Amino acid sequence: MKDYEVKILDDEDVRFAAHLKSLGIQKSVALTLTYLLNVDEASSRDIEIGTGLRQPEISLAICFMKSHSWVAGKLVKVNRKGRPLHVYSLCVPLERIFEYYESIIYHDSQESIAKIQKIKDLLHNE
Repeated sequence: MKDYEVKILDDEDVRFAAHLKSLGIQKSVALTLTYLLNVDEASSRDIEIGTGLRQPEISLAICFMKSHSWVAGKLVKVNRKGRPLHVYSLCVPLERIFEYYESIIYHDSQESIAKIQKIKDLLHNE
């Protein structure tokens, strides 16, 4: 039997992920992102153990992050038999991810302000 070491998110990491979630980031994406910030690269299984998420949640988070080009993946052969292992790493600085969410929050707030202004205009025209 082989020893295998996997990093696990600590309380500070979980709080960081909770702050990300409060910005509107999905829980699975927030936890996966937090995990990948703490390691150079990780397999789905590593992320599963380290975050407490289930494999389907990790797959969805990785797909979302890949669609925004935040994560790079590669296949690694573990041994001669079996399927190769998918290993993921973060390939953009955290600042770029924050910029994406800032733009979404800004756009949403501008839409809300425009709706409020429209209601005010309707009240003044009556």
